[in-house]
Amino acid sequence: MGEIRIGTSGWVYPPWRGTFYPAGVTHKNELAYLSQRLGSVEINGSFYALQRPSSYQKWASQTPEDFVFAVKGSRFITHMKRLRDGDALLANFLASGLLALGPKLGPILWQLPPNFVFDPVLLAEFFGHLPRTTTRAAEIATQHDHRVDPGFTTTDAERPMRYALEIRHPSFITPQFTELLATHDIALVVADAAGKYPLIEEATSNFVYIRLHGHDELYVSGYTDDGLDMWAAKIRSWAADRDVFVYFDNDAKVMAPRDALALQARLGGCPGRTHRGAEDGPTPM
Repeated sequence: MGEIRIGTSGWVYPPWRGTFYPAGVTHKNELAYLSQRLGSVEINGSFYALQRPSSYQKWASQTPEDFVFAVKGSRFITHMKRLRDGDALLANFLASGLLALGPKLGPILWQLPPNFVFDPVLLAEFFGHLPRTTTRAAEIATQHDHRVDPGFTTTDAERPMRYALEIRHPSFITPQFTELLATHDIALVVADAAGKYPLIEEATSNFVYIRLHGHDELYVSGYTDDGLDMWAAKIRSWAADRDVFVYFDNDAKVMAPRDALALQARLGGCPGRTHRGAEDGPTPM
């Protein structure tokens, strides 16, 4: 049986204050509060800008030992350079501090823009440059340039690194694409996006990565009991022989933490500790 991790895409949302985050939970303690209730979270800030090692170290220190972070890859690589000129950019991303998460580093998510058309040659080249261990990632990180200062270029242990790819163009709906992912051991992101983007439910690695953006309205709508039951059944099936990571990205109306807790409850609660809901109140700090 694989491990199931359920969380949200990010944790810094003002509308969550007073709803998911009760009075008494300060802004700097929001991650700590979430991490006592869910088993994982996506770091979104890494998509918009290179973070600092001190930030990753702080996030790691605020969470339980068994907590896991997924890290969203830089949009400068995926959206601006469109996976080209990747060596120097990848070194900067790896040196920005994600290795400071240590054993809490989970999958790295690469999200392609909606106008990115399937290009097997370009994708294969990019996949070939991705380090498969934290030791190799640290070696690549030493090649960072002046845009990363200071750089974090060490690892406390050699661990495997996992990658997931989220696509948003219909040209990817072809067996050639999923075969390419399987060849390079990259997980295909199963993305429920209100029908706006392709939904391909095929396991291409030893883990499954799911992003739930809203079934009826993108980034807004919550999931019904029937919808959560359906996803719970799918997750149990995948988890028979794979790890599964699930992140709710329907945050616009404070649905993400509610739905994440509800799905987690269906699947046995938070790994390593008793399931707790938002109504339980803040964790003492």
